[in-house]
Amino acid sequence: MNLARIAAWELVRSGTGAPTRAVDAIAAERGLDARDRGLVRRLVDLEARRRGTLRVILARVATRKPTPDLAAHLHLGLVQAFFLDRIPDHAVVNETVGAVRQTLGEGPARFANAVLRAALALRKEGTRADPRVDLPLRRWHLAEALFHDPAQHPLLWAEEALSMPAAVFKHWEKRFGRERAIALAMQALDEPPLSLRVVRGDAPALIAELEPLGAHVRAGTHPRIVLVDFADAEIALRSAAIAEGRATVQGESALRAAEAVEAREGERVLDLCASPGGKTAVIAASGAHVLACDVGPEKLERLSSTVRRLDLAARVEILDVREPSVLDGRSFDAVFVDAPCSNTGVLARRPEARWRYGPASKASLLELQTRLVDRAVTLVRPGGRLVWSTCSLDADENARRAKAIVEKHPDFEFVAEHESLPALVGSTGPVDGGYWARLVRRA
Repeated sequence: MNLARIAAWELVRSGTGAPTRAVDAIAAERGLDARDRGLVRRLVDLEARRRGTLRVILARVATRKPTPDLAAHLHLGLVQAFFLDRIPDHAVVNETVGAVRQTLGEGPARFANAVLRAALALRKEGTRADPRVDLPLRRWHLAEALFHDPAQHPLLWAEEALSMPAAVFKHWEKRFGRERAIALAMQALDEPPLSLRVVRGDAPALIAELEPLGAHVRAGTHPRIVLVDFADAEIALRSAAIAEGRATVQGESALRAAEAVEAREGERVLDLCASPGGKTAVIAASGAHVLACDVGPEKLERLSSTVRRLDLAARVEILDVREPSVLDGRSFDAVFVDAPCSNTGVLARRPEARWRYGPASKASLLELQTRLVDRAVTLVRPGGRLVWSTCSLDADENARRAKAIVEKHPDFEFVAEHESLPALVGSTGPVDGGYWARLVRRA
């Protein structure tokens, strides 16, 4: 039995989503090689990325509602049938049925066989210019109109055809208009290019180094950003440039947020939510001394690993702030808060995050963000700077949050802000969306 297929099922049934750390952990536990590890990541990623469509197809072809464990198997089978190329139909059915038989037994395996065969009968070659049947970004259409008509039910259609939850799409439509909301949802259907920041050297030199390895590479809009086609990401990640700390994984919007701190030689800067350390490294490279904080050993180890690889350990002090009083009595020239957020600016890179978005999760995040702000403002010296940053496109987490800081803390003055949207697939724009605001505490 395909161990990769079982590993993917365990991640999907657990609700973990597709974070790299989860995939790497289970792959190491099962002794999977690089090829199988890549397959696990792709299966789990696509299940999260296309979950809305998978649910619609499964509801149509299943004669009864499957258990969550069986549904996880069936989702992965449908991923292989509709969203992965070069897999023969008989292999899709055999792999899925075999995995179900091994984990759940003979009865569920027979059910899976019937479901997969019925689903394959729904899949038709080509597109029909009909949003009720076409699978976006695929050369397939469905034999029946399973999606709602977007002209009448745009939110339901977005959740079904674009696998973008109605709550997210509704917010985007209100903020940016329907056309832009659809473009953002379409962008999140595809794995984005790998975005690399040049740490030492320049972008042309990094491109010249990666191209002979077989990677398709292009310059980003920021002079220190290089974009690598998703299919070639592993080539870049295994390169000497990454191993030697001459390049690191970082999105353009994330880089610009760290640059917004405007850190200078000799300054003391607090990075309050620092892991995994990419933005910490940008600030430290200015010559500032950075106190990089986060909570828990796993986050702190990732932070430490990043600053060591980029040869910045001498400028970075790492502190666990599970007990916030460890910062009492300190003040800094700048405080950078890259806050936990809804991740709605990076749903192409973190597809599982879309399914967590909702009133309850948003309320919890806003409460946490308020606590972070209230702590951060006390640590900025008079005349110092506070930079608020998220990878969200939600105004409540961004512009309204910055406005609320000034209203609640009148000794702070709003200076500048910037919001970026993730660019369309294939462009040289940022693969990540995000926001930053810079405020100054009056002297």
